[in-house]
Amino acid sequence: MNTMTYEKLQYNELKEMVKSHCVSSLGKDLLDKLQPSTNSKVVKNRLNETSEARSLLDAESHLPLKGISNISHQMEKLEKGMILGPSELVAISDFLRGCRTIKKFMFDKEFFAPVLHSYAYSMMEFNQIEETINFSIRGNRVDSEASRDLKRIRNHMAKTEEKIEERLNKFLKSGANKEYIQEFFISKKDDRFTVPIKASYKNQVEGTIIEVSSKGSTVFIEPAAISKLNAELASLKAEESMEEYQILATLSGSILEETRQININIELIGQYDMIFAKAKFSKRIDGIEPKLNNHGYIQLKNCKHPLLSGNIVPLDFEIGKDYRSLIITGPNAGGKTVVLKTIGILTLAVMSGFHIAADEGTEIAVFDNLFVDIGDNQSIENSLSTFSSHMKNISEIMSASSNNTLLLFDEIGSGTEPNEGAALAIAILEEFYQMGCITVATTHYGEIKRYSEIHSDFMNAAMQFNSEVLEPMYKLLIGKSGDSNALWISKKMNLREKVLQKAQHYINNKNYDLERVKESKIKRQIQNTLKEEATYDFEVGDRVKLLEQNDYGIVYEKKDNHHNVLVFYKEEMVKVNVKRLKLEGKATDLYPEGYDLNSLFISYKERKFQHDMERGSKKALKQVSRDIKKRLSE
Repeated sequence: MNTMTYEKLQYNELKEMVKSHCVSSLGKDLLDKLQPSTNSKVVKNRLNETSEARSLLDAESHLPLKGISNISHQMEKLEKGMILGPSELVAISDFLRGCRTIKKFMFDKEFFAPVLHSYAYSMMEFNQIEETINFSIRGNRVDSEASRDLKRIRNHMAKTEEKIEERLNKFLKSGANKEYIQEFFISKKDDRFTVPIKASYKNQVEGTIIEVSSKGSTVFIEPAAISKLNAELASLKAEESMEEYQILATLSGSILEETRQININIELIGQYDMIFAKAKFSKRIDGIEPKLNNHGYIQLKNCKHPLLSGNIVPLDFEIGKDYRSLIITGPNAGGKTVVLKTIGILTLAVMSGFHIAADEGTEIAVFDNLFVDIGDNQSIENSLSTFSSHMKNISEIMSASSNNTLLLFDEIGSGTEPNEGAALAIAILEEFYQMGCITVATTHYGEIKRYSEIHSDFMNAAMQFNSEVLEPMYKLLIGKSGDSNALWISKKMNLREKVLQKAQHYINNKNYDLERVKESKIKRQIQNTLKEEATYDFEVGDRVKLLEQNDYGIVYEKKDNHHNVLVFYKEEMVKVNVKRLKLEGKATDLYPEGYDLNSLFISYKERKFQHDMERGSKKALKQVSRDIKKRLSE
């Protein structure tokens, strides 16, 4: 799978829909990281988890997952040696209580959910930590009962504050001070008790000026009578802070000692959250767990696209048993593209452990790869650049595909003159068939439909159309069949020479190669290819993939005594060890006999032209048009 597959099939949108059912960021984070698995055992386990969670949802009125928060940030702070504050400790206590509740809930659910029940055994309870935090922290503040010393200090503080207030009230009520006082109340400034005095009398009142009002008309003075008590109170506050720190440090330390197991609890809660989100999504769409296989067989019974709403026509579909390639024809806006996207998104969904909206008997294959070539740009002006991008995409898909790959092609061979486009499409479909791929393609070309009719391992299908009212019915009917620059551009996009030669042959001669490829032959081809790659000596002109750069180059010199090959890469010659290279195309296959290989390394202008073609440069496209006209006039 690649980014384009996920984008075209809206896989990430499907995950967002499932994420909306999560109750914490733990489950959402796991769904963000979730990818379709190519391992049938993993897929089976994922689906089983979802089915068990769905059974619990159907049997229980509620699940005790609400209120659980992600405490990963607090645990990271602890591991860095930081001390947690009261609110952070309360969050951990709430989380541990949630773990305990879920463990208790899952313990008697072995009959409904044996696998999810077994996960609860890995979850540990921390009653002592919970109780200590709840006893020591009240209202996001360290409670006075947390320690004897803290209680003593706070009692002493309270008595000291009472004495201060008594003396200040006496100061305010004294007739001798009445003239100096701006307002008759006690004000706290920076944790120090003060009295507001008129600025003009500040020198008449014995004490310390703590603050001056913005207009300067009032000064806040700490009278000398309470200076000693204020100093004593400040000292007590420092003691209080130290004692609170000791209590918080002790609580933090007790949690830090259990970091490993608490992190396991975090992972388990995240898994439960994600699994139950899948189950809630299943219940919402009335989903089922389909059958699985790993030999490319797909059977869809009344299946619906998970992202479409409203009055959807369900899809019935089958491939991989009596035929391995399906060609779908039909009118524009008849639903052909929706069929492709439905097959693709349902396959990705199942490989991710999601249930699908379908009838019993639906079966999905687990593939090693799923690739799509679905284009939405139908502009006539951009048809040339669109065709180029499609050929480039198909070329890359061909390099990455295996005999356990699902391919979905929309309007294969389109964007060019029908005769060449159809011939090229047939050659491409034939190549993928011989590679052992499962292929579903839509087309308007009658020649592709005719080829499918006479090939025993291909099948036609059509989108039903109401001819009386000229409206599509969006229903797939399997077994029904409802001079240009294509080859030249395809060669520029590095499509295999073998495919191009066959396409050229089919333009002039409809005598197609209909030899049926046996499964054992496919396996031998794969084994021989792997064996050949393991012993192959790179030749000058070979196209190779630089594994570290994930990019391509051309062999300039064969390997030396140190098993290094000189490769022409990005206008430079670089030495690369053979272990870090992968053969993408042999020179003998890429270039005709007698071809001057030196031109590969000196024709910068040609390379720049190809780069401009790939990015759809208007200047390059104009050059293409001029070259085509020139060829036609010759």
